[in-house]
Amino acid sequence: MPVPLGKLVLFTSMTSGGCALVYYLIQKTFSRASYYQLALEQLHSHPEALEALGTPLNIHHLQLTDKYNFVDIANAQLKIPVSGSKSEGHLYASSSRDAPFKRWHLEEVFLELKDGEQIPVFKNSGENGNEVKQEQR
Repeated sequence: MPVPLGKLVLFTSMTSGGCALVYYLIQKTFSRASYYQLALEQLHSHPEALEALGTPLNIHHLQLTDKYNFVDIANAQLKIPVSGSKSEGHLYASSSRDAPFKRWHLEEVFLELKDGEQIPVFKNSGENGNEVKQEQR
């Protein structure tokens, strides 16, 4: 049974719009999560990383299909695309928490530039997750 072109276009548009909305909502959820925000705070407070990227600093959407991006009840690891006027790369962040609904703690954050250079940004130096060490060169 043939479907009128108008109905087909309307259905396709609604389906595409629905997919775009879901993609947007997933991105929004990630960008509001504390493990994401904590990683970006470390990047913003790291002069060497900011100098390597250049200003203005741009944070791009996560590649949801990248297998590095992973979040479960106790662990989160993200590969956040970033760029600036001088270079671009990915901010890698690993976080953990003791139990559901507990606070996330950063484990490690480093910036990998497109030329392969890695800049350590943050490394958890305490066993209780409350001590932090700002990486410096």
